[in-house]
Amino acid sequence: MTAVSAERDSARQEMPDQLRGDVRLLGEMLGTVMAESGGEDLLADVERLRRAVIGARDGSVTGQEITELVDSWPLERAKQVARAFTVYFHLANLAEEHQRIRALRERDDADHPPRESLAAAVRAVRESAGEDALRELVDNMEFHPVLTAHPTEARRRAVSTAILRVSGQLERLHGAHPGSTAEAEAKRRMLEEVDLLWRTSQLRYTKLDPLDEVRTALAAFDETIFQVVPEIYRSLDAALDPEGTGRAPARARPFVRYGSWIGGDRDGNPFVTHDITREAISIQADHVLRALENACGRIARTMTAYGNLTPASDELRDSLAAAEAGYPRIMAEITKRSPNEPHRQALLFATERLRATRERNADLAYRGPQEFLAELRRVQESLSLAGADRQANGELQHLIWQAETFGFHLAELEIRQHSEVHAQALQELRAGEEPSERTQEVLATLRVVAWIQERFGVDACRRYIVSFTRSAEDIAAVYELAEYAMPSGQSPVLDVIPLFETGADLEASPRVLDGMLRLPRMRARLEETGRRMEVMLGYSDSAKDVGPVSATLRLYDAQAQLTAWAERNDVRLTMFHGRGGSLGRGGGPASRALLAQAPGSVAGRFKVTEQGEVIFARYGQRAIAHRHIEQVGHAVLMASTEEVRERARNAAAKYRKLADEIARAAHDAYRGLIDTDGFAEWFSRVSPLEELGELRLGSRPSRRSAARGLDDLRAIPWVFAWTQTRANLPGWFGLGTGLAAAPDLGELQAAYNEWPLFSSLLDNAEMSLAKTDRTIAERYLELGGRPELTRLVLAEYDRTRDLVLKVTGHERLLENRRVLSRAVDLRNPYVDALSHLQLRALSALRGEEADSLSEEDHRHLERLLLLTVNGVAAGLQNTG
Repeated sequence: MTAVSAERDSARQEMPDQLRGDVRLLGEMLGTVMAESGGEDLLADVERLRRAVIGARDGSVTGQEITELVDSWPLERAKQVARAFTVYFHLANLAEEHQRIRALRERDDADHPPRESLAAAVRAVRESAGEDALRELVDNMEFHPVLTAHPTEARRRAVSTAILRVSGQLERLHGAHPGSTAEAEAKRRMLEEVDLLWRTSQLRYTKLDPLDEVRTALAAFDETIFQVVPEIYRSLDAALDPEGTGRAPARARPFVRYGSWIGGDRDGNPFVTHDITREAISIQADHVLRALENACGRIARTMTAYGNLTPASDELRDSLAAAEAGYPRIMAEITKRSPNEPHRQALLFATERLRATRERNADLAYRGPQEFLAELRRVQESLSLAGADRQANGELQHLIWQAETFGFHLAELEIRQHSEVHAQALQELRAGEEPSERTQEVLATLRVVAWIQERFGVDACRRYIVSFTRSAEDIAAVYELAEYAMPSGQSPVLDVIPLFETGADLEASPRVLDGMLRLPRMRARLEETGRRMEVMLGYSDSAKDVGPVSATLRLYDAQAQLTAWAERNDVRLTMFHGRGGSLGRGGGPASRALLAQAPGSVAGRFKVTEQGEVIFARYGQRAIAHRHIEQVGHAVLMASTEEVRERARNAAAKYRKLADEIARAAHDAYRGLIDTDGFAEWFSRVSPLEELGELRLGSRPSRRSAARGLDDLRAIPWVFAWTQTRANLPGWFGLGTGLAAAPDLGELQAAYNEWPLFSSLLDNAEMSLAKTDRTIAERYLELGGRPELTRLVLAEYDRTRDLVLKVTGHERLLENRRVLSRAVDLRNPYVDALSHLQLRALSALRGEEADSLSEEDHRHLERLLLLTVNGVAAGLQNTG
């Protein structure tokens, strides 16, 4: 038995029984569906490939034998087999998700809070810093996730919905008594849903438009986010006041604020127009008003407190009398349904007003969320005065928290545009030229921002991010454009935010902020906001520009410099982290990343993008969404304590010289690869880069312009394409050379154990390496016809893997992360099957005879390629 097969057997044995049972059941159902749909021959072909790829892992089957098997099938059969493995991964992911939820429930112990929870953070801060420090940290804590439409969700919405239906039946099965009719019916329904999943196209036939992306993301709000947020606050409140929560006034304040770029980010996306932005905020408002209306109505229907036992306060009686005078018909109906139930009457009237707000009935509608909140607090205060403290501080408090968090706009819609677009627009306007269509669009967008603020309030849309900010003039340009857009002096309130993306821009960021402080509009805005300011740091382009090691260090340095700058200038600075879902774009566990930030840079505030597949991975299930927000909240609190900051500060000072040596060598190795003559063409040949656009993942083009070089290629397809080759190069290339440049292995090991930044860097690289398959990656690299580049990449992989294991002290990759390691070991052979199918398609499309392919064969090969791209993304649980 080889080491690889032994690891796989070990992983299989470690699999929890219920997870093993779920995977087996779902796999059997898929087999039944395949046999019914495509015949026993299809099932036999799938099984032959499954056994072959497992055999390849233990050395009993060669890669050539697998290639011959895959090549022997007609293209239509190859597509069916690719579909089979893709659907299998969707079902396996679902089973693992249910196992994670079970594990979270099993660890839920009120007396012993799980690690990385809000309760654990409250206990730790209370013990180390005292009650006053805890109160200050909690009162000022902010978590600001920003949902983006970055095209990294490979699944169609129809596929995601089908998976959710299977999930519902699996949950129903788990709750049924063994041998019962309920169990039999749950299995029948689940088989029906698996059958529909099999029959649902895995590929999009039409490109998403921005409003499709808005609606797709809002599914996460409807299904989880709206319900989870008050549960999070309740967890915090229970940790702060275990005896009083639900009875005494809440001590937890709402600390989560959602933002969105979906319908607002127009950088490089001509399909996001001012009309789209207006429609996006309207869709958001409709969703949140419906959610608030339903929640308020539900609480009202159950608030049956009898007036004699729970009398209304004078203020609430006056409010009800005013409502009766102004809206006698509505109040007569409410009073008839709820006689002598004043608190219920008030909530039912509030529900009617929410409906009127949604339907834009100006006579009855709320002017804004603050008016709604005032009514809720009036009811809450009346209940408390009547002694009904549990009614005042239970579900009603949850509704108050929801209204405080989401307002009437759900998430702040942020605008983003490239600095060059602004510069060209100003050039035209200053010269008195007829504005171009693009300039007119810039001005129209600013007018829509003003409309949004008038309709939904300033907080619904005030942030304007400038991509590729190089100087303070790029910030001033937006304020000047706003004056052109609305010369009457009614320009919108704007917080213009610089986005620093490349290595050079990160280094220059303090100088740019110095210039911003000299802008009159910026100085005035600082006074209005209590000297609050925001900057955005781009992880994706910096990593693509200088490689993962140098980007990590440069981002850390930028954070440290900006923290020092904020202290010098008495600015309360929030750093907005533009992190991707994949490790090559700054992704990875957000909680660990937070603890690795430069000391003082968090300061109780964390703003971050939640992109593509990350949205549904983190917010697709309530238990997982709850855990994610708890982990982030825990990390925000802990990273803001002086104890953690001091520990990180000392480690950085001790190991900074070592890190610089590593970064220099890593940077040179990375740039040496991508600066090689013909690299961009080679990369296009060895990966499905050019075909990714056909997946129609999102509305945004994969390149900022028509140029075909690497500089203009967005970071998402860069990472996505490398993931498909099984090389995962953006997550580790250069690190091995960097580590080899360090003279002392003991010092490297000490840095790994003591410095969170260094340990996070190596842990993330280790995860990328574990998802890399050297043998299959080599086959992709050979398609480029540049053996010297193939040797260079593989040699760096070998070097990096060897040194990462030595520094971490692990005998195998992910040795200390058994759950993740088990998942990777069990998945890899099935991902191999899809890679072999993809290689068949890619080899034909890139080969010498590609030009002689018939139109039909070319179409079938492209479809096969795209099916396998979907499947590999599902198997590795990563796109871009």
